[in-house]
Amino acid sequence: MPKTVEPIKLSTSIPTTTPHRDHSLPKYLRQDEMTQERKDLVSSLPTEEGWVANYLHQYQGFWHNTRQLHGVLTCQTYFQAHDSDILLVTTPKSGTTWLKALTFALVNRFDHFVDPENHNHHPLLKNNPHELVPFLEIKLYVENQVPDLTTLKSPRIFSTHLPFVSLPKSLSDSACKIVYLCRNPKDTFVSLWHFTNSLRLKEMGSNSLEEAFGKFCRGVSLSGPYWDHVLDYWKASLEKPERVLFLKFEEMKTEPGLHLKKLAEFLGCPFSPDEEASGLVDGIVKLCSFDTLSNLEVNKTGKLTSGEENKAFFRRGEIGDWKDYLTSEMIQEMDKITEEKLHASGLKF
Repeated sequence: MPKTVEPIKLSTSIPTTTPHRDHSLPKYLRQDEMTQERKDLVSSLPTEEGWVANYLHQYQGFWHNTRQLHGVLTCQTYFQAHDSDILLVTTPKSGTTWLKALTFALVNRFDHFVDPENHNHHPLLKNNPHELVPFLEIKLYVENQVPDLTTLKSPRIFSTHLPFVSLPKSLSDSACKIVYLCRNPKDTFVSLWHFTNSLRLKEMGSNSLEEAFGKFCRGVSLSGPYWDHVLDYWKASLEKPERVLFLKFEEMKTEPGLHLKKLAEFLGCPFSPDEEASGLVDGIVKLCSFDTLSNLEVNKTGKLTSGEENKAFFRRGEIGDWKDYLTSEMIQEMDKITEEKLHASGLKF
């Protein structure tokens, strides 16, 4: 019988003051309870209008909405990393959902068999990848909760949009593996614009492409500035290649099997010759493909516990979508920023 995926237990353990909360709103738009110390900190930070939630706050050089910022602070204080942990890192809309699915299927392939011809009862068929590989600051440590992670089997797989500078100290001090996936900034922006508009309530209206583009280029986006986020992990991958694997969305889309094997090697669970001969690599790639996941009932009709519709995470998943949206002036401006930010790093898109 296939093994079931155990839910993570959450417990509230941080004393807070209780503001008025509108429970008619989806959780991702609600204001979490705050200690007075946190209120003082948030009020001291640079603040801008958000893309979905009311505000973005700049903390340690990067922008977070109010709800996520609480998760960042709680995660930094309480998360205790294990050397065997796997941390998947992205900027928003850089292939996060796909990376979660691939890594979950890869690492758990002995517990949840992937039949190249018939996927049977695999958890990815009944669960959105974001439920199987939870975010630290967006899922586990929001709402002032400190999760009980003792029931999770090793290796534990987590994900985050946290910039390198904001990783919990226990992560930085551990030998855990970090997998970073980046995407061309133009496609990242267009996907982020679509995604955030899909999360805005009808009465909020939509953000215009021009307004969102201006914010993105100034670095004022969730976990932005995009270029600083990418560059810090790129540098970390050069300094500690045994700990940080840097992947590009475009290269993975072009040769998914090759990069899945590269990921398996990095995580210490390489495919055996028999597994490769059986078609397992291709089976995992097919199971985790955009076409497979986007057409599952759970991803067409379900919702995350925080309120986002699962279908919002599956729009196109293609390379070069920006060509249908950006003007020549926008393209020139973003290419100029990218060149200025990355020219000395050796990183190319």
